[in-house]
Amino acid sequence: MQRFLNASLLALAIASAAPSPVLAATTTAPAAPAPAPLADLVKAVNIPYEQFSLPNGLRVLVHTDRKAPVVAISVWYGVGSKNEPKGKTGFAHLFEHLMFNGSEHNKGDYFTPLQNAGATDYNGTTWFDRTNYFETVPSAALDRFLMLESDRMGYLLGAVTQETLDNQRSVVQNEKRQGDNQPFGLVEYEQLENLYPVGHPYHHSTIGSMADLDGASLADVKAWFTDHYGPNNAVLVLAGDIDLATAKAKVAKWFGAIPAGPKVQPVAAPVPTLPAPVAKTIKDEVATTRIYRMWAIPGYDNPDYLPLQIGAVILGGLASSRLDDNLVRGQQVAVSAGANAEIYAQAGQFVVQADVKPGQDAAAVGAALDAQIKRLVTEGPTADELARASTVTASDQIRKLESVGGFGGKAPTLAEGLLYHGDAGYYRKELADMAALTPAKVRAALQKWLTRPVFALTVEPGTRTEGGEAHGGWASNDTTANSVTGGGHGSAAHPAYWHQPGQDPAPRPAVPAAATGPDRSELPPIGQLAALQFPQIERATLSNGVKVVFARRAAVPVVSVQVAFDAGFAADPRAALGTQAMLLKMMDQGTKSLDAAAFARARENLGADISNAALPDSTAFQLDAVAPNLAGSLALLADYIRNPALKSDDLERVRAQQLAAIDAELRDPSAMASRVLYPALYGPQHPYGTPPTGTGDPAVVKRLTPADLAAFHQAWLRPSKATIFVVGDTTLAAVKPLLERSFGSWAEPAGAAPVKNLSAPIPAASQRILLVDRPASPQSMIMAGEVLGATGRDDLVPLRTANEVLGGSFLSRLNMDLRESKGGPMA
Repeated sequence: MQRFLNASLLALAIASAAPSPVLAATTTAPAAPAPAPLADLVKAVNIPYEQFSLPNGLRVLVHTDRKAPVVAISVWYGVGSKNEPKGKTGFAHLFEHLMFNGSEHNKGDYFTPLQNAGATDYNGTTWFDRTNYFETVPSAALDRFLMLESDRMGYLLGAVTQETLDNQRSVVQNEKRQGDNQPFGLVEYEQLENLYPVGHPYHHSTIGSMADLDGASLADVKAWFTDHYGPNNAVLVLAGDIDLATAKAKVAKWFGAIPAGPKVQPVAAPVPTLPAPVAKTIKDEVATTRIYRMWAIPGYDNPDYLPLQIGAVILGGLASSRLDDNLVRGQQVAVSAGANAEIYAQAGQFVVQADVKPGQDAAAVGAALDAQIKRLVTEGPTADELARASTVTASDQIRKLESVGGFGGKAPTLAEGLLYHGDAGYYRKELADMAALTPAKVRAALQKWLTRPVFALTVEPGTRTEGGEAHGGWASNDTTANSVTGGGHGSAAHPAYWHQPGQDPAPRPAVPAAATGPDRSELPPIGQLAALQFPQIERATLSNGVKVVFARRAAVPVVSVQVAFDAGFAADPRAALGTQAMLLKMMDQGTKSLDAAAFARARENLGADISNAALPDSTAFQLDAVAPNLAGSLALLADYIRNPALKSDDLERVRAQQLAAIDAELRDPSAMASRVLYPALYGPQHPYGTPPTGTGDPAVVKRLTPADLAAFHQAWLRPSKATIFVVGDTTLAAVKPLLERSFGSWAEPAGAAPVKNLSAPIPAASQRILLVDRPASPQSMIMAGEVLGATGRDDLVPLRTANEVLGGSFLSRLNMDLRESKGGPMA
């Protein structure tokens, strides 16, 4: 569970002293109330919305949320890589890039007006079934951004030049190389090209093939836009500081004159079945052998997708999953294992994987993996497993709805429901269906789809025998097959082609010109920006002196709690780098009263997410809870922080995982560069002169003992170094007694708190070039750094502004020069 946390860490005071080798006395948390039933949780979730359509077919959804003077804009087009015919793979993603490079009335890139107006959460993504663009903007700037979105919908082609196409083609090809260069970077190609026959809409990857991207002509891409990006193939969502009447007037003004485009024809995408099991082994720059088992399964158009998703969570998506309990913690033959169901509109993949523990036989681990799959398929889940998997999944979805926009907030949730299901409120039906699932329904779906022939892929450490250049295209594996059936590689339905392969395209019906609309000669002015109404910050102190900082946020019934300590990787002993990372991993293995599996089951029953993370200067533990289960979730968090078990038998398993993680870093381009850069900059004595991941030195990891970890825990994770931050659907009056019950009795251990030696000498700056060899890499990673005199206590606004200008954003000088001007990678 170690990851970056989702709440901001506030500045913490730095204290000092020496560690003590014994954990503080444990406490037993009082019994917590029973978890709220899942059906009750999902009934409380609601995103009120109103819907209307323009005569040109644009569907519009409006959600009013006045908590801040901003509006989330989300535009979803019903076009993705599945719509690409032979010879045109990668077009949907390429066009996503082109649509950020200006339109007829907005010369230049799209990001400049976004940043100038203070927009946030802006991006665009392309997937198999859709392309979306989104931004959250000040409500006073709404006209400006509706004009911009409508301009790239209705007035784009005049701005698409050969120069722009060539530049963005190069950018996309560099993105492909960057993805291919990652460990396991070729697995998606293998997955799609083996599960789906040639000609199937999901056979090729969204990134496409190098050859097709090279072959894209200006006429090709303009025709692609005309055929797919009309208002009648789009959904527009406005969520935030807006009402229906205002939305109707503004949307009609800016989008009403855009003519409807050609009707996008449905794509046939039956779920294929392999005629026989397929097994394949490839080599890659990876640390451990990874074993996969994969099946093509139904998509959102088949109700079986939901029990398959939950079945995957039970098998390998929970901390208490079957695979974790048996392969990782039980037999201890894998350093990690998991399963997930990747669901698209019309198909998907059920993927199971295990990373073989060094020294174990891969074939034996594969047999153990197969045994767990077979057991779940044959017997089905228990009622308890189903309840925990459904609660965790639903709670995660509920938490995403705190935001009005972005990748997973209210606006994209409504848009996805309407685009995929014809119902913007589909999220409520899905949550209700999840709460109503039975073990028998999950078992039936697993038996129907996972008893078919499997694709078994093994990725072994070694030098690649091929790269990704020849992959990602319409027919990467087989140039003779050209058709698809639901039962295998037959010869019936085929994708909705741009035009039939080998034939000239039929004449395209002319699209009528846009009717006279509003003046677009200048960007609409930004109105008076409303003053931000920040939530009131309240403070309290527990009886043991721990400070509490609280802010109320009641948009959805969730509460986030973060317990932050003045520690971080800078607190690692210089002679024992990796101690804190090992401690954090060990804390995931349970408490003195709950072993790892029992602890996982307890938090899953509550729908709680408990995680930890360390930055250079701070260590934090985060709880994301549903509000009705806050009391029980807080009790569990306190037990997790205060009473880690740190058992010797767990340590050996975690040690193997940590060593595998370090080995993986030594094969990842970015991690390799970071592990060289920071020690070179800060030198061997400074606390910051360590690899920034904090995973540490393999020699240290091999010798750490439970006593070492206990000593670090007692020295650095103590009440005097802690601050508790609470944000969510509760009140300070309600949450303080719960915090007092969970943390107020926590006594400061004997001995003074330790200090980080931030005054350690730093080597004199000198220009150096350090080269790290990584054979068979399709792309190079360049990383540079310089030690500055500023600290976190200084006024960093000028420095951060300068960094933003140089390389901190899309519009930075580095990115605009290397990527946008020269077609290179993101900088």
